[in-house]
Amino acid sequence: MSYLRFDKTLMTNLQESLPKEVLRTNRSGAYSCSSIVDCNTRKYHGLLVVPVPELDDENHVLLSSLDETVVQHGAQFNLGVHRYSGGVYSPNGHKYIRSCEWDVLPTTIYRVGGVILKKEKVFQHFENRILIRYTLLDAHSVTTLRLRPFLAFRNVGVCTHENAGASREYQVVDNGIKTRMYPGYPELFMQVNKKNEFVFEPNWYRGIEYQKEQELGYDFNEDLYVPGYFEFNIKKGESIVFSAGVSEIKSNQLKKLFDHEYEVHVPRTSFTQCLKNAAHQFHHEVDNETYILAGYPWFKCRARDMFISLPGLTLAIDEVSYFEKVMETAKKAIYDIIEGRELSVKIYEMDKPDVLLWAVWCIQQYSRLVSAEEAVKKYGNIVNDIVNFIKSGKHNNLVLEDNGLVSTEGREHAVTWMNSELNGYPVVPRSGYVVEINALWYNALMFNAELLMMQNRNNEADACSKLADKTGPSFKEVFLNQHGYLLDYVDNGFISWSVRPNMLIATSLEYSPLSTTEKKKVFDICTKELLTPKGIRSLSPKSGGYNPIYAGNHQQRDAAYHQGTVWPWLSGFYLETCLKVYKKSGLSWIDRCFVGLEEEMSYHCIGTLPELFDGNPPFSGRGALSFAMNVAAVLRVQKTLSKFYNY
Repeated sequence: MSYLRFDKTLMTNLQESLPKEVLRTNRSGAYSCSSIVDCNTRKYHGLLVVPVPELDDENHVLLSSLDETVVQHGAQFNLGVHRYSGGVYSPNGHKYIRSCEWDVLPTTIYRVGGVILKKEKVFQHFENRILIRYTLLDAHSVTTLRLRPFLAFRNVGVCTHENAGASREYQVVDNGIKTRMYPGYPELFMQVNKKNEFVFEPNWYRGIEYQKEQELGYDFNEDLYVPGYFEFNIKKGESIVFSAGVSEIKSNQLKKLFDHEYEVHVPRTSFTQCLKNAAHQFHHEVDNETYILAGYPWFKCRARDMFISLPGLTLAIDEVSYFEKVMETAKKAIYDIIEGRELSVKIYEMDKPDVLLWAVWCIQQYSRLVSAEEAVKKYGNIVNDIVNFIKSGKHNNLVLEDNGLVSTEGREHAVTWMNSELNGYPVVPRSGYVVEINALWYNALMFNAELLMMQNRNNEADACSKLADKTGPSFKEVFLNQHGYLLDYVDNGFISWSVRPNMLIATSLEYSPLSTTEKKKVFDICTKELLTPKGIRSLSPKSGGYNPIYAGNHQQRDAAYHQGTVWPWLSGFYLETCLKVYKKSGLSWIDRCFVGLEEEMSYHCIGTLPELFDGNPPFSGRGALSFAMNVAAVLRVQKTLSKFYNY
């Protein structure tokens, strides 16, 4: 039995099946996403969602969905599912589903009387193309299959409606058609690897609703254009491949292409294999540059997310070359910042005060997991240039103070990863001395001194070590309080006593200003007040402002974003601290901490981890469907554990 399998009972219960989503991506940033019953519940859902750089910097839904209809003896059985105005579902194709499983590819089995039909989907790795293979497993009489495409041709952030400007024109291509609803968009090629009839029957299907958007307070109702349908007979044992892409393909190559894509996909046969597959979904290559996307379906490449995620998404699964390719692109952005130039690559938020320090941390992971010698050769100068850039006072929002700590201005705009804002101001105005920024600064100084020593640049190394010798005691003086945990930030006399997880970054770093005893006290307090089955809370329930449910309209969600919600990526630093404090005796505890995350492989977005969870039971998954930092953190911890276990 497959690791990811859903039976008839679950699939036919929309209350249970609609919240479960399936995501497929490629390296261009395009994706295919829907619920496991192929009923779209978000405006971001679609069978073919692609970037259209000629229009803007966003993705666009070209092919929203594809309804299959089985025809036997003149009777029609529609396998599609849509929600219309008033919460009415029509047709009710989910009632024909017998099972859905995902080993290599997501596979759904339908049964209509004596007809048993298998549907498999794959998203092409290097082209914007969705492939769907239909196999007739059983039938007792002549069977016809109709495929009815629902077109949107819109930005993912808006809904579309019936309009006179939409073109109904189409042209016949090899076993299919091509069409384009609006100028500026690419043509959509829909083809079948078998001779078929396209019946032109243009209609707008009005009032389709997206439940997730309705829950979030966004526009949730739209109209979709259906140009007609493809029709062909299918024999018992026969497989037919449908393709939708932005370029034409020879239809007789579709079966071979599908088989090739099947072969290169890694089976999702375990928790770890699911996470490896999820890691690949964040790969992004455009204009000869290589990036890591922060998440799907709406995130771009954000600098902080990229540096935090990169070691887990690459080094932890022995994909060193991809780490190096991403760092080649990141290097350009780093020097654009250092040298005061406009960014030459598409990495967002590079100017945030902690980003360059996370870049040093990222390189440090390369040094430990690959080779210190290679780290010196490839990235030694980058680390030193970052440290000198900050020391020289050239960063626009990171100031080296006389006590060796660095300060930042975060009262007017959010500058750390806790970046939600309300009415133009940070919900959490982390400013002045910020705990993880200064922990990363101390770590960067010590790591830079280590690399300089390896290059026999002893005088420079000594200068760096001396500054670290000043920074370390100042860190404890400012942040370590009498209750045994670390203050979150201290700003001109204002002290944030809130118990937050950012202190775990300080305890987990290779170079930490804290002693083992001090780390243990921090770890124990975080265990008591922040730990949940899904990871670490962003705020203790005992602290003021605790708001753990990420629901409601946009403002309500922003107010809760970092006020008690759970962020699994922080678990990486928590579990690394556990190993530093408790050594091998902490292994069983770490194993137990993974249980709550492994069950997520079958919830929410199948085979990956969402952006965050509510901080109170039942700890519902929220936010983005798949989040790079969360996947990376678990893979990084598993790599560390591989020293003790055979994963």
